[in-house]
Amino acid sequence: MTKLTLRGFVIHKGLLDLPAQHALVKAVRGVVRSAPLFRPDTPQGKQMSVRMTAAGKYGWYSDRAGYRYVPNHPNGAPWPAIPSQILEIWDQVTGLARQPECCLINYYAPDARMGMHQDKDEADFQWPVLSVSLGDDALFRIGNVTRGGKTESVWLQSGDVVVMGGEVRLAYHGVDRLRAGSSRLLPKGGLVNLTLRVVE
Repeated sequence: MTKLTLRGFVIHKGLLDLPAQHALVKAVRGVVRSAPLFRPDTPQGKQMSVRMTAAGKYGWYSDRAGYRYVPNHPNGAPWPAIPSQILEIWDQVTGLARQPECCLINYYAPDARMGMHQDKDEADFQWPVLSVSLGDDALFRIGNVTRGGKTESVWLQSGDVVVMGGEVRLAYHGVDRLRAGSSRLLPKGGLVNLTLRVVE
């Protein structure tokens, strides 16, 4: 495992070994059984290319009314609890006593992407955002705290963990593309990204 910093983002390369990755995938499947993946619309009415669900007190949601956190899955059921294996990563990497209230689970099919955006729907930006990659390599782009300007990109592999906090907590970031077939972790390919956030 190596740690690198790119534009203030701390990237823990290879933090999770293969058995830990398989355990996380199993835990995520348990969440998905209770809270099935869905494809939200942006406020502009365009359907996102990723499918998502969540665990924790809140899930992140988007439709024509805007971006926001909600206490229930679109099917009306409360979100399942965040699996302990995922919370252990937060504890290990951040060392914070406070734990996240949302684990957003994004599934990227091989052709999915995520445009440049900020994570800014939380109440207090002093808490970091933590991101875990499981599956195919993803070209992760990091920008600035204001839209536009120079960006830099890095390939994230399965088992990598990214921490976004401090002065770059509101930096724009996104996923340009996947390297299809680069991992055998997920039988159907693609990428599962877990994003842990303190909401309240």
